[in-house]
Amino acid sequence: MTHRTLYLVMETDRPVTESGTQLRGCIAGQYPDRPLLHHHAPQLIYTYPRVQYRVIEGTPSVLGIDDGADELRAIVGDLHELTLGNSRYRITRKATYEMEGAIRPIRDLRSYRFTSPWIALSTKNYEIYQNAGGWRERKELLNRILIGNILSMAKGLDIVISREIRVRTHLDPVAVRYKGIGMTGFTGEFQTNVIIPEFFALGKGVSQGFGTVIPDRSASPEG
Repeated sequence: MTHRTLYLVMETDRPVTESGTQLRGCIAGQYPDRPLLHHHAPQLIYTYPRVQYRVIEGTPSVLGIDDGADELRAIVGDLHELTLGNSRYRITRKATYEMEGAIRPIRDLRSYRFTSPWIALSTKNYEIYQNAGGWRERKELLNRILIGNILSMAKGLDIVISREIRVRTHLDPVAVRYKGIGMTGFTGEFQTNVIIPEFFALGKGVSQGFGTVIPDRSASPEG
């Protein structure tokens, strides 16, 4: 199954210092009648957010997937400034990129990296992670969670992956705040035998900019 995406990148009069959470609140808050933009409506049936907000290196951007791409396209012309907390940013340029991508298993491993921290651990898994006997056990736990996140993303997009998923990871822990709570996230690279479209995200908080994935083109596929 191929998914349509629209990726909006906004240049502002100065680098944005706020988070994807605040970006989502700013944009989605202007359109309460468009539930795909904020993923909060009780009637929403999607388990994987169709609109995802992120701020990467001071640049705000939004990814729309399928129906979310249509919703994003409908509001692009209305966006002229961003009010994030006590800060107001003027949008000086907008660029949109229409793409198509498919999530599917392949034979070889493909290399990816996280451009924003991946929030992998639930409260229960965090305790298991902290009590692990060493780095090998922690790595195996993270690998299992990553496989689960890939399967959850696919399921949320009505895709069934029947082939065994393999992963290799090189990740470093980093402190993050999610919903006002301090948590452990992870940055780094991974390989898997699943094609993941550019800018799709994994883990917790994907609609707010966490776990954004891009191909690591500096690495060679292995298999």
